[in-house]
Amino acid sequence: MAAVPLRHNPYVWAFVIGCVTVTLIRPLLRYEPKPPPVLSELPAFALVDTAGAPFGSAELRGQVWIASFFFTRCPSVCPLLMTRMATLQRRFAEAGIDGIRLVSITVDPAYDTAERLRAAAPGYGVDPSRWTLLTGTVASVHELLVSGFHVPGLDAAGLVDGDIPHTTKVVLVDGSGHVRGYYDTDEQGLDEVFHRSQHVLREARSQRDENANTRPK
Repeated sequence: MAAVPLRHNPYVWAFVIGCVTVTLIRPLLRYEPKPPPVLSELPAFALVDTAGAPFGSAELRGQVWIASFFFTRCPSVCPLLMTRMATLQRRFAEAGIDGIRLVSITVDPAYDTAERLRAAAPGYGVDPSRWTLLTGTVASVHELLVSGFHVPGLDAAGLVDGDIPHTTKVVLVDGSGHVRGYYDTDEQGLDEVFHRSQHVLREARSQRDENANTRPK
């Protein structure tokens, strides 16, 4: 029996049509998770950046940001934590995402002056347009950590065996200062906060567009 030409073979056409159909409807079937819920609200705060300039809730208003906690003379977890923050910075840059800022707050503000943070920043790979290191008074940092982020504060006695206990999680904050999630800094946690922060960013932009459309002309 003579072979049926490919163009006349119904199975070939069924396969081609199926591929085209899947390609066309895939965007309609994509699951877009809802933005994470509001967990708490940060109090107004004022810290200092590496230039010695005030930097806090006022400067971060309207921006989605991811906070981490570290100190420059940390002998244990901080080098790896800052490496992973640098990984997040690179991923956002490579994806062309400019609306999400990284903020790392020292838990050793008595030692980590603005000058020391400025000297340490290049070693961490900080791009100042995307990532800000912050210090402040011991009282202001302690208040922000404990009452704002609800993470361990500063050890009043200073270093314990060269270390200061602090969380290694990162915290997602929206443009209104609402805490939206706490994430581990392993590969899975970083991937989750990378995507969740974009959900919060899209939510903010959608709300802004909606508000613009409802304003009187």
